[in-house]
Amino acid sequence: MAKTLEKQAVLLLIVQALYGVGHALSGLFVPVYLWKSSQSYMIIGWFTFAQYALGGITFWLAGKWVKEHNKMNSLRLGIALSGLFYCAVLLLGDRAISWSLPLGMLNGIAMGFFWIAFNVVYFEVTDPDNRDRYNGWAGLLGAAAGMVAPWISGILITSMQGESGYRLIFTISLVIFSVCVVLSFWLKKRHGEGKYDWMHGIHQLLQKGNPWRRMFPAIVAQGVREGVFMFLVGLTVYTATKDESKLGNFSLITSLVALISFWIAGKWLKKDYRKWSMLIGVIMIAVVILPLFWKVSYFTLLLLGIGTSLFIPLYNIPMTSRVFDLIGQSQQSAREREEFIVLREAGLSIGRLIGTAAYLILLPRNDSPLAITWLLFAVGIVPIAGWWFMKPFLSGEVEGKKESAN
Repeated sequence: MAKTLEKQAVLLLIVQALYGVGHALSGLFVPVYLWKSSQSYMIIGWFTFAQYALGGITFWLAGKWVKEHNKMNSLRLGIALSGLFYCAVLLLGDRAISWSLPLGMLNGIAMGFFWIAFNVVYFEVTDPDNRDRYNGWAGLLGAAAGMVAPWISGILITSMQGESGYRLIFTISLVIFSVCVVLSFWLKKRHGEGKYDWMHGIHQLLQKGNPWRRMFPAIVAQGVREGVFMFLVGLTVYTATKDESKLGNFSLITSLVALISFWIAGKWLKKDYRKWSMLIGVIMIAVVILPLFWKVSYFTLLLLGIGTSLFIPLYNIPMTSRVFDLIGQSQQSAREREEFIVLREAGLSIGRLIGTAAYLILLPRNDSPLAITWLLFAVGIVPIAGWWFMKPFLSGEVEGKKESAN
């Protein structure tokens, strides 16, 4: 039976949830805000590309700080910079479009500082016996944030005149990030130990028989899908409806489904079921894209959103848990957790950049609904390849190779 979560894990969940609320209130609408000002898919693409690129670079650079010094300061800096990002968008107003690239870079840097520290602390406050439970709760709270926050934002933006609604939600996000920083001081100080190995990830991938040579491409496959779906689905809902409140309703409905499915998956998904549950998940999150080939409308996009929310826990929970189980499989790898977490993020960043590059190549040339659908489908089936790479980890085939990575 899964162990209950310790107090520090619960507090980390609260910080993560508040951070998610701050981004959920405004993050879904930032691409819409930029698109309304520019009507340009290229600008949205480069904003997103800059965000992913700088996020990955910051992750690698901040790894040294997190490894050798107080990692909580990195987490707080990430939250503070996220607040600064929304403050900058707020102050720039309709001039934000001219600063889309620097804004994307700032948001990426903020996320890099936050997530490198968060993932290390997450590893330290969980273990293989309660990691699925933590991920289930994280998905549950994330779905709750994604359900309520964008719905409120959509109503506010639609009901208020001009830019007032956007200014209000960006201000609320700024306040939430401030609260999040204060709460983080109740998390224990976690000073680093050891020396940071800048080339650790390269060494792992070059070592014959190292399990990360299979894990890494699986993570890249996850990132390819994420890189496009995290912004294009919401943007497509808006361009199909021209109504922020409908985008908020879309998030409300799909997040409600995700909330229930993450709760069920977190409660009942056991280690023995990971292999086949993940296969079902990766197939179904691709199948639910097919209605868009019939017609790109609010209804078919809603089918996509509901289907994705229903099946994504079967993919995300085993994927995340198994990666961190691999990091903690021996004392040596646990001591190198910062470097392994950086390696994981490098895979996600490479995948996200590949997905966004496909977007930048296709949509500025052809932004028809059919082109958008083909792009979503192309990146949406990539996790199936990720499942194939993950199979040995899901069936326990690599358990006997625990020391081979060290």
